[in-house]
Amino acid sequence: MKEVLAVLMAGGAGERLHPLTKNRAKPAVPFGGIYRIVDFTLSNCVNSKCYRIVVLVQYKSLSLARHIRAAWNVLHTELGEFIEVIPPQLRVSSNWYLGTADSIYQNLYSIERENPKEVLILSGDHIYKMDYQKMVSFHRETEADLTVAAIETPITDGHRFGILEIDSSARVTGFEEKPEKPKPFPGNPDVALASMGIYVFNMDVLKQAVEEDAERSTSHDFGKDVIPRLVGTHKVFAHNFLDENKKQAKYWRDVGTIDAYWAANMDLVDVDPLFNLYDRDWPMRTQPPMAPPAKFVFAQEGKRFGVAVDSIVGPGCIVSGGIVKRSVLSPEVRIHSYSHVEESILMHRASVGRHARIRRAIVEKGVHIPANTVIGYDLREDSKRFRVTPGGIVVVEKIDSFTSTSVPAK
Repeated sequence: MKEVLAVLMAGGAGERLHPLTKNRAKPAVPFGGIYRIVDFTLSNCVNSKCYRIVVLVQYKSLSLARHIRAAWNVLHTELGEFIEVIPPQLRVSSNWYLGTADSIYQNLYSIERENPKEVLILSGDHIYKMDYQKMVSFHRETEADLTVAAIETPITDGHRFGILEIDSSARVTGFEEKPEKPKPFPGNPDVALASMGIYVFNMDVLKQAVEEDAERSTSHDFGKDVIPRLVGTHKVFAHNFLDENKKQAKYWRDVGTIDAYWAANMDLVDVDPLFNLYDRDWPMRTQPPMAPPAKFVFAQEGKRFGVAVDSIVGPGCIVSGGIVKRSVLSPEVRIHSYSHVEESILMHRASVGRHARIRRAIVEKGVHIPANTVIGYDLREDSKRFRVTPGGIVVVEKIDSFTSTSVPAK
């Protein structure tokens, strides 16, 4: 992997995750209590022994850059290892990134300076475990110009992804981005082969492809423009996703919407979670919170009871006489007496007042839920004050009707 440069694209605006992306980039959104979304892709890189990483940022990137600096200062620069955060350089135009291919085109100078044999292009907003070494080995064995990571998906969901057609050798014979009528996987009419947005390019092929795309009037996107064109002129192969999660079903989640984000967090709290954070062979890294252990207080029978069940509870949390079920509590959350929190995500330093009831909600960083407040039980009333998603998830952000603790949004 010494000849591979990983380029992690983390510049998207994340509009579908609003308001969680109101003040932060999508890859910087907290996930699973102590993590940020970007930690999962970066953990895959390090676990795959890919130690040369460039992170391309753009929108609202301050907290993302700070997190990477603080949490990922683990590589050895004297050995040629690095994680480099690069904002738009405006080297070749006055535009911000016009698309995924344009982001690479605008950073060719920085990429070529590292003299990679192959470039591994990654997205910073998916939750999964993958050994990129295996994909690079496949790429080299097939002598491919481009390799696309692929996963089987129900044909009914195929319109959400780039869909691949392959022959018996896994060579790609067709590619269509988000088709209205996805073509099924050979031999299985109920399944389509979806692109995961993970690519291994030979450096010379990548350079030529993005330079030619820059001269065309396109959307400058890999899925819409570059890959379909290369299928007809170069050796493009599909690499079947090999999951390191060690579960019966493959786990790869796009958390690009509030409902998907909430569901992926809920995947973590099952007795046998769909996504395993506890595998020492494939650790998920982040910045350890500087906070004391979680504490659960008051066990007065018939009065109040401080407990959390089927939940993730971060360091510094205090569950003080309240009940938490199937929820994710980020560090330093406070749950006060007689309150009830269920199937919810509470971000850093959020708090829930006495006798409040919260269900199927996401509470933003630093928000204080006043005593006796009820959220998640009457969505029609909730929608007058908060964003309520199609799946019925209530997002509580810092608004005037709530008293917020003095924690800056980031």
